[in-house]
Amino acid sequence: MNVMMAAVTDVGIQKKVNQDSLLIQNILTSQGRMVFAVLCDGMGGFKKGEVASKSLIQCFRNWVRQELPTLCRGKLREEHIWRQWEGILTEQNQKLHQYGKRQGIQLGTTVVVMLLTEKRYYIMNVGDSRAYQLKEKMKQLTTDQTFVADAVAKGYLTEDQAREDFRRHILLQCCGASDQIVPERISGITEQESVYLLCSDGFYHQLSVEECYELLQPRVLLAEAQMRQNAWMLMERCKQRQEKDNISVVLVKLCGGRKDAGKRCALGWKI
Repeated sequence: MNVMMAAVTDVGIQKKVNQDSLLIQNILTSQGRMVFAVLCDGMGGFKKGEVASKSLIQCFRNWVRQELPTLCRGKLREEHIWRQWEGILTEQNQKLHQYGKRQGIQLGTTVVVMLLTEKRYYIMNVGDSRAYQLKEKMKQLTTDQTFVADAVAKGYLTEDQAREDFRRHILLQCCGASDQIVPERISGITEQESVYLLCSDGFYHQLSVEECYELLQPRVLLAEAQMRQNAWMLMERCKQRQEKDNISVVLVKLCGGRKDAGKRCALGWKI
């Protein structure tokens, strides 16, 4: 599996601290090459959101170093991945909740975590950060766990109304600020010549699917430098449109059979 990767993040036009945290790694395992990525958005309305997002990133960094090699010694089973990831999220939700009580503050983070193998992808989601797949079209893989997304699903709001609704930032759950969390699980067949995108809500609120696809589709992204440049262009567009939140993007392109592709990717490279 040949891979190109890029990740960019920006504090945005209003906040003084970037509460988003990212991790992306290109890993050679006994079962072939894999890509592991995590994006966390510390709650903008809560204090010390960066503490929550960074702590979760560190837990998943430890998982990829300590647990993934063990899983790869046998058949990589989906249920084992889900159980270990949910264990991390449940434990961190309790720890962050208790830490907040001791400090007299409220803190939390969204999380979207993805493992891409040569055959399948595995994604777990809590909150409203998103995962997409771009190939012939741009397809959202995750479901927003928000008040307005739930209202749209139940027929109380249209999608157009949801985009303008003042309650669009209200989360139904997030890690650290919920009594209990129920992560969303998504899995599927890994498709070559595809781009997989993780992003925080600061990225997608001000952009249409059409303009994202125009700059991030597989036929356009021919090198890692171009991936970073196009992501920055879209981030600057968000800021020009007065997006007030932190903005973060992770891009992974699977390059099919091109033998030269992926050589520019350093193993274990991360932000």
